Order: sequence, then C-alpha cells, then structure tokens
Amino acid sequence: MRVAAIQLEAAIGDVEANLRACEALVAGAVAEGARLVGLPEFFTTGATFEPGLADAALPPEGAACEFLRTMAGEHGIHIGGSFLCRDPDGEVRNAYLLAGPGGGVLGRHNKDLPTMWENAFYVGGSDDDDGVIEAEDFTAGAAVCWEYMRSATARRLRGRVDVVVGGSNWWSVPLWPPRVITRRMAAANARNAARAPLLFARLVGAPVVHGSICGEISCALPEAPGLTYRGRFVGGALIADSAGTPLAVRPASAGPGHVIAEIDPRRSAPLDPIPDRYWLYRRGPIPTLAWHTERIAGRRWYRRHVRGR
Repeated sequence: MRVAAIQLEAAIGDVEANLRACEALVAGAVAEGARLVGLPEFFTTGATFEPGLADAALPPEGAACEFLRTMAGEHGIHIGGSFLCRDPDGEVRNAYLLAGPGGGVLGRHNKDLPTMWENAFYVGGSDDDDGVIEAEDFTAGAAVCWEYMRSATARRLRGRVDVVVGGSNWWSVPLWPPRVITRRMAAANARNAARAPLLFARLVGAPVVHGSICGEISCALPEAPGLTYRGRFVGGALIADSAGTPLAVRPASAGPGHVIAEIDPRRSAPLDPIPDRYWLYRRGPIPTLAWHTERIAGRRWYRRHVRGR
C-alpha cells in the first residue's frame, strides 16, 4: 500500500485556513499515489496555550469530520487525523477519526491523556477505548503524540493491528538560562519526538504512518501567565515499517509538505518487549515538571473557560 504522512504548519485556532492547507497537502499526496493519508494531531487548529482554542472545538459531525469524509470519498482513500471535538456531554476531547474510501467514518479514538498545556482544552479518553479501527482490508491502530511515549498504548495495540496511524503536535523545550543545560534538554526532547513513532513500530509489530505539526510558536504558560514560552514544533512526519526502519522522514525543520512510501499493512511479531514501566522513555526534567504543573493549571482553566460552553 502506498501511504503518505502530512506535515502542516498550522495557523493556531484558524479552522478554515488549516482545512484549506490540509486539502492542498492531501491532493499532493494523492497525486503521488497515496491510498492512506495520515494527518497530524490537531490538524484543524494546532495547539498552544492560546485562549482562542476554547472556541475552536468542533462537533463530532462538524467541519473536521466532513473534511475527512469528503477527502476520503473524492479521492477514494483512507484518511485520518485528530481534532478538538466538543461532544454532546459538553466535554471536549482530542478525537482521532479514520474515514474510508466510501466517504464514511470507520472509527474514532480519543487520546488517553492531555499533554501539559493541552489540559486547558480537552479531557482524556476512557479506559475501554483501545484505538483499534477496522478499515475494510486492514485493521488500523490509532495513537496520538505522547501516546507513543506510554507503555499502555503499546499494550493495547501490540499484535492486534496491521498499521498504526496517528500524528503529533510536539513542542520543543524552551532555551531558558542556563542555555548550556536547556540546549541539552531540548536536544533530548527532539530525539524523543523523532524516535518514538519508529520504536513504537517495533513494540507493536506494525508499520507506522505519522503526521506532524511544524513551525515556530509563542504563547503564555497556564501555570505562569506572565512568562512567555517561545519555541518550535519538533519531530516530523514519517513512515516506518514494522521493524522501526524509517521509510520516509520529513523533519519539522523542513516545513509543510508530505512524505510517501510503500508499506505492507500486515501485523507481524513485535521485535521488542514492552518495558515494565509507565513511560517508555525518559522525558527529561523540564517536560516532567511541565507535565505536572501545566496539568494542574490547565485543568483549572478548562473548568472555567471550556467545559460546557
């Protein structure tokens, strides 16, 4: 199967602009023969700590769903991506949808836990959501951003899927003083972003199609509104085989575009054991601290500004 992973430079919070950009990027991938296209996490909005994202969540059958169904039906492809979805219960979730060539949605996966400042804009999924989606000729497994960092994600998909589809919106460690230390932390974080989907293929036993957000970002922090974060999105769009061998990679520094490769969508014996720990890889001190502080501050902000709007 010829597959493509999309890299998008998102206009933060601008749904219409991002859907236009995605449409052009998908058309380019289809022109090169792609039959499965992976969009990034938050393909409708991107995600930083931008208060306007509180108004950017879409209903389950709204513009994001319609876009995926239209692209799938018009091009005769499978296509998936995640977006901020406001469900009928008033909660917002990070919903990954996969649409098929008939123009219908084949399945949905809600990201298990918000990462850092994402807590300000959505809640996590349920424990019974395994992310396994039946897609006619193959079984897909959905995984989004830091789900690639958690052993629980590998366990729920291991040996059960023919291809892993997903994407990331993974930001850098800020270069705050002392920079000799934060540069080292930033490099380690960027390595995690680049390698996590590759190593995930070995743990699950299936190829990975991984879209990505790219570009520079600047925003406040939920736990310290007077402090400005300046950084960039890291990682990149990639396609890997089930052995974790990169078949095509577009680093975030290359900007928007797509990568394309041939995969064999078929599950195989996983090559590596799943470690007996919560996190698959060391996160580093700054991401670890932000995981806790921004979760607390973000959940408070979500309750005040997002829930039930």
